[in-house]
Amino acid sequence: MVFTTSSLFLHTLAEVGITHVFVNWGSDHPGMLEELERQRATNGSRALIIVTCPNEMVALSAAHGYARVTGKPAAVIVHVDVGTQALAGAVHNADRGRVPILIYAGSSPFTTEGELKGSRNEWIHWMQDVHDQPTIVRQYMRYTAQIGSPVNLPHIVRRALQIATSEPKGPVYLWGRREVMEQEIDQSLLERPITLTKWPSVEPTALPITAAQRIASSLLAAKAPLLITSHIGRNQAAFAELDALSRILALPIFLTCPSATNLPTSHPFLVGVSCLAPGTHTPLLQSADVVLVIDIEVAWIPMNKDKDGAHERPHEGAQVFVIDSGDPLKRGVGMHHNEADLVCQADAAVALTQIREAVDNQTAFELSERAERVRKMHDAWIAQLRAAESFPISPSSSGRPAPYTAPQILAALRTAIHASGVSREGTLILNESASSYHLPYSHMEPEIPGEVMSSGGSSLGWALGASVGAVLGGRVDNKGKAGTGYELVASVVGDGTFLFCVPASAFWMARRYLTPFLTVILNNGGWKSPKLSMLGVHPHGYGSSAIGDELTVGFGPDCPDYSQIAVAASGGWAWGRKISADLAVDGKNAEELLQETIAEAVRIVTEERRCAVVDCVLECI
Repeated sequence: MVFTTSSLFLHTLAEVGITHVFVNWGSDHPGMLEELERQRATNGSRALIIVTCPNEMVALSAAHGYARVTGKPAAVIVHVDVGTQALAGAVHNADRGRVPILIYAGSSPFTTEGELKGSRNEWIHWMQDVHDQPTIVRQYMRYTAQIGSPVNLPHIVRRALQIATSEPKGPVYLWGRREVMEQEIDQSLLERPITLTKWPSVEPTALPITAAQRIASSLLAAKAPLLITSHIGRNQAAFAELDALSRILALPIFLTCPSATNLPTSHPFLVGVSCLAPGTHTPLLQSADVVLVIDIEVAWIPMNKDKDGAHERPHEGAQVFVIDSGDPLKRGVGMHHNEADLVCQADAAVALTQIREAVDNQTAFELSERAERVRKMHDAWIAQLRAAESFPISPSSSGRPAPYTAPQILAALRTAIHASGVSREGTLILNESASSYHLPYSHMEPEIPGEVMSSGGSSLGWALGASVGAVLGGRVDNKGKAGTGYELVASVVGDGTFLFCVPASAFWMARRYLTPFLTVILNNGGWKSPKLSMLGVHPHGYGSSAIGDELTVGFGPDCPDYSQIAVAASGGWAWGRKISADLAVDGKNAEELLQETIAEAVRIVTEERRCAVVDCVLECI
């Protein structure tokens, strides 16, 4: 029986706890394909679950979704330089989202005349031989390394994962020449005990005692404090600590560009959610005398102005404290700065616990007046959400129903999920709705950690692949009432995002691996975000009154029925409908059509265990 470096690589992945590998095979992987077949033929099974991915970006997005759900790294295998390039924006998302993923790519053989096993024997081996393959992704990786020999391969894999799973967590990239991966090895290398070496992740860090005391003292003395966060909820322990500290201090919390559920929507001191779009502003920021910024990429945009023309930033006398679990200085960002009095690197749960203990629960009664004031802000925000979800009582002046809005669609989805009996623990909403990005975090009314999540980055095309990975991860992590996986995974995307997701590949994978999920498309007929960006710079320019097609950001009035892409790609297994407010039939009004269609889509996923896609037409841009 022949074993190779490829045998050792796959064996090591299984030994370190990786269970799922999302793959796109190529000419650099013959040793791995041979080893996987050897395992199947001799053992009747494989040590790893191989998920075939027709597209590399979908593969990495699926691994991203899997890792976010389970908290464990997945692996991705792609083909030389071209496969590395085809990972595309998913590399950015894994980096910015701080998701631990091990990426492996083979590389063209370096011998040309058969000197070694695996030597060049296909013309593409010349075409795909580049000077510095890992430089394609190096600035997004926590670690890159070449596998040069089987002797220390297990150490390289363990070091890569040790770095990937330590803050700031993120992807790592390994690569190896074909001759090295085809090198025959002695079976004893596969039998070396894993206990010979230990490679633990770095333990969570705490605030310096003086910093915890200083922040606590400032919060206690504050007349108008404010906490701003984005992704503190990725850490479930921090979710509970944030809730506790906020209640003790009547501390208002505002979420900017959240990528996780950070606080229950019903929390009385949650005062709003923003996507930091031009012209938006953060409530209480300019009047706050103490601002605690924790686990966030961008807390405010100084260029933005409120209705009175004031810039979006704390006033000069405010104290600003910044805490980040992995990189408070944002070393991966070209230019980044907060006018802060104190900058600390510390685990959010540990830091909040320290601050809470320093506060010592002694001020709850004294803060009753502020608590009541903040509760009223929370209630007013909820009332605004409800008003945005309502349908007009009378038709428009044209006599035709007004187009659907994103809040109306999200409210229908929320209602359908609750009516279906699906538990919160068994529900996952993946949000990649672009210009409507902040709305699912408000209108879906999440209450528990992990109920709504986003990629953490800004490269569109994540949600569908991530849905496949999330369903697989939910089974591994025993989600749902029965502990057999999520009852419902639902993705909310725009029409532009849907196309970026490579839907044909994503729904092919969903059918192949029976990973049902719901997709709700907020279809505004094009790319609204570029238009909004233009209006932010040229609010009264030539393009201010132009429609999407005239601006070349529109997809035309006769957009395809995107839901049928899913149906076709899955061989008819997926279910799909396209709806618009002015197509209500059979005596149904627009609201009834929306609610019944969304409810049926939820039923298809939860009862029939098939994918469902609802293409909801909004007002075109």
